Amino acid sequence: MYKSFYHLKRNPFEITPDPSFLFATKRHNEALAALYYGVKRRKGFVVMTGEVGTGKTLLVRCLLQVLKRANISYAYVFNPVLSPVEFLQYIAGDFQIPTAGKSKSELLLDLSAFVIARHQKQLTTVLVIDEAHHLSTEVLEEVRLLTNLETPQEKLLQILLIGQQELDQKLDSVNLRQLKQRIALRSHLCALDLDETRGYIDCRLRLAGCADPSTIFPKDTTSAIFLHSRGLPRLVNTICENALIHGYAKQAHSISPAIIEDVAEDLRLNVVHPSEEDEAKQNSRDIERAAKTLLDLYAYLREVQETESDLGIRMAAGVREQ
Repeated sequence: MYKSFYHLKRNPFEITPDPSFLFATKRHNEALAALYYGVKRRKGFVVMTGEVGTGKTLLVRCLLQVLKRANISYAYVFNPVLSPVEFLQYIAGDFQIPTAGKSKSELLLDLSAFVIARHQKQLTTVLVIDEAHHLSTEVLEEVRLLTNLETPQEKLLQILLIGQQELDQKLDSVNLRQLKQRIALRSHLCALDLDETRGYIDCRLRLAGCADPSTIFPKDTTSAIFLHSRGLPRLVNTICENALIHGYAKQAHSISPAIIEDVAEDLRLNVVHPSEEDEAKQNSRDIERAAKTLLDLYAYLREVQETESDLGIRMAAGVREQ
């Protein structure tokens, strides 16, 4: 509804991962290059991690477009909360391999035959797992075993694991040390800095048809956006989208920092939930304070008891003297 008011041809801040809106920072370019290089050079395992909202899925969508143009067959798992058998069924189904009524061993044989047949034709096969931090240890072990499909020179199935930082912690576990040792390439996406956030906003507005983005989001406004979004692209999109709606309602052709503050308050971006580590530290401090209070109370009661006992002795002695 605000597009005509701000002279835009399309919505610039949709939160869906649209590859046409990719704003490639140095870190994003490096991560995308690592994913593509890992596939083309048949490195086997490649891992990309990043904080929530840093653009991991958007990069994956960009990569999938490239793979499709290069005639590279891929299975894309975007919801990995599956049992080992369900996981294999999903992969086989995405590769157009019939799965009805098949056991785990039959699924593995069919997957092996499919990958080997493609390799014999000099074709690359890729398994892309998004939200990989949700994978169970059992499914991750199945993923590791899939990489046993190999020749003396290269892996036949390329596997990309994409997930939040919890994925790194999971891969660091003792049970998954064999998988961790097979990872050929790693990359990590960070939040945008202030200049990158401004560039990100400008890029999206220009792609949406705005000739001069600074007329809509001045410099002080983008500073406020960065402050509340912490440089996370998904939050930048949400703040900017809501700011344009607020601005349209106020008939404001330029978004002010005050509008950003109102949006941040509406979105409760000023509410910061403590991390588990912070909560543990706070709980420890609370326990220490409680223990100290109990010790102080115990010492006070002992002192009162000793005082009363001493007073009783003196009174008894006084009675005897009389």
